[in-house]
Amino acid sequence: MTKVHMLFGGIIMLFVCSCSNNTEVQYISKNEQNYIIETATAYLDSVPVTVTSAFTERSAGGIHDFYSEGDYWWPDLENPDGPYIRKDGQTNPENFVAHRLAMIRLSQIVSMQTSAYLLTGDEKFAQAAQKHLEAWFVNPETRMNPSLLYVQAIKGRFTGRGIGIIDAIHFTEVARSIEILEQNNILPERSLSAIKNWFSKLVTWLTTHQYGIDEMNTKNNHATCWVMQVGAFARLTNNTEVLEMCRNRFKTILLPNQMANDGSFPLELKRTKPYGYSLFNLDAFMNCAEILSDKNNDLYEFTTPAGQNMKLGADYMFPYVKDKSSWKYEPDVMYWDKWPVRHPFLLFAGKAYNNEEFIETWKTLDGYPKTQEVIRNLPVRNPMIWLFNEPVK
Repeated sequence: MTKVHMLFGGIIMLFVCSCSNNTEVQYISKNEQNYIIETATAYLDSVPVTVTSAFTERSAGGIHDFYSEGDYWWPDLENPDGPYIRKDGQTNPENFVAHRLAMIRLSQIVSMQTSAYLLTGDEKFAQAAQKHLEAWFVNPETRMNPSLLYVQAIKGRFTGRGIGIIDAIHFTEVARSIEILEQNNILPERSLSAIKNWFSKLVTWLTTHQYGIDEMNTKNNHATCWVMQVGAFARLTNNTEVLEMCRNRFKTILLPNQMANDGSFPLELKRTKPYGYSLFNLDAFMNCAEILSDKNNDLYEFTTPAGQNMKLGADYMFPYVKDKSSWKYEPDVMYWDKWPVRHPFLLFAGKAYNNEEFIETWKTLDGYPKTQEVIRNLPVRNPMIWLFNEPVK
């Protein structure tokens, strides 16, 4: 491991270049490495914001419960006091979003701090991440309950729904960051144990509560994201039984039931935002492969009897990322001009299949979008934490 000092913004930064063990650092430009460290430094004094920081009386839960409202549900103009009605693809701007934003903020801060720790070896970044992790998962006054009972509620219809579990996809990179901090013996054992216990309880809830079962059995990107989430949390908590169940669902249910013979996702193409949903589902599929693969299970290479596999999906979608004007379906009803961004499927598939064109295209796209709807549908935004698998020291 070679340590290199360089001057950045008037501050001497310590870079840990472990190229002998982690040649993947080549994927992250020096400018981006600098940006990561600069941003993580700005986050050092940030104050944790958890679900207890905001509450609405529309929630049927308590102050420790995560709450959100169905995106595409609106007041009925013909019956203003009645149940909301659905407008697919059109987000209601009056929704309560404070908890979603707080979760995304947690993911951004913890993942960025962990990325900076990987680059520098400076434990101050890991310690700053610890502060937020303890607030969300350990501190009795501020922690979130390990369940998702009140997600994507609909006025006049539901106090919560299984379909809302997808809101918690932003815990995926949090879980990965915790794995890295554990691997490097950074978190105090008492805190680490409490954090992993929290995620273990969430895994139990997701696999036994009816909402979790309902979401698991959906047919489109929701089912993919359920496997991605549960797989990430099960890996963090060393739940081998649930990990194997997620692998089996990937092989026998997700791929066979969602991917067409050409690599497309027909259920996503039927939506009013077919481009964005196709990208989102492919990103989630690739993240599933990344999370669930190990020395005995390579989901990047797995192929169904009908010929569906992850390479087919990447090959199908790549031309539409490289040249969006070639998209042969209707444009999305909202946010059409905001896609594509730096989609993780390009990085994961580029590495898995040694496809330089995927990697080079990935490098040219916006890795840090500002539009909230794009961020919400891009749960993998911090490549450093997925590229490095070896301890820093």
